[in-house]
Amino acid sequence: MIRIVTLLLTLLSLHAFAAPKSDLWPYWQQSNQSNTATISHQDWQSFLDSYLVTEGDNTLVKYGSVSAQDKQKLNRYIDSLSAIDPREYALNEQYAYWVNLYNAITVDLILDDYPVKSITKLGGLFSFGPWGDKAVNIAGKDLTLNDIEHRILRPIWNDPRTHYAVNCASLGCPNLQVNAFTSDNTEQLLEKAAKEFINSDKGVLISGDKVQLSSIYEWFADDFGNKQELVQHLAKYRPELSTLRGEFSYEYDWNLNDKK
Repeated sequence: MIRIVTLLLTLLSLHAFAAPKSDLWPYWQQSNQSNTATISHQDWQSFLDSYLVTEGDNTLVKYGSVSAQDKQKLNRYIDSLSAIDPREYALNEQYAYWVNLYNAITVDLILDDYPVKSITKLGGLFSFGPWGDKAVNIAGKDLTLNDIEHRILRPIWNDPRTHYAVNCASLGCPNLQVNAFTSDNTEQLLEKAAKEFINSDKGVLISGDKVQLSSIYEWFADDFGNKQELVQHLAKYRPELSTLRGEFSYEYDWNLNDKK
């Protein structure tokens, strides 16, 4: 009986993960392009400097080493961002704001429940991860991580490279960048993140005549286009992929991006 219940819960969880569509929340489609002010992400940068380490294709987080003081500092950083109305800033400043906020909240959620094997273990009994849970209140609106990614970042900027920027604390995910996003470095970081991921085995793995892609390209096919457009996207960062043919398989590793 227990095994049957476990199987049912697993199937329900997997079903619940069906990737959300890009669905604009019009409230956030506003900016002040004449505003040259910047938002400080120094506290997030300080966290990244202290707790990220690169091993092979992966950038890992030393979750178990985060001090209570730095955890509080991370919470204060998230609180400082939540006190800002990003709509009052220029679009390039907004993009960095949302990406850093998403990533900082994700790390904070892991720290709240650490040790945990996977972010998919967070959330309610019938949840596959915490993405649908309220995460922050900004400008009077309660937001989930899904809202930030799928109702703000994806539909407003329409840039598939956003999938290389937001991090879901998993080994299969594009790496958490060692630099906080800013309005000045966003383009450079997006290009770097795309190149790193597509040139890694977790992005594209070729074994003989078999091609395995990250499940990101299946879940968010609408963002990357049809098969030909996807191949063109991949080949931009890894030219030998321009000749990809046949069927692709897809894989994703949900294990935590943890440096033990």
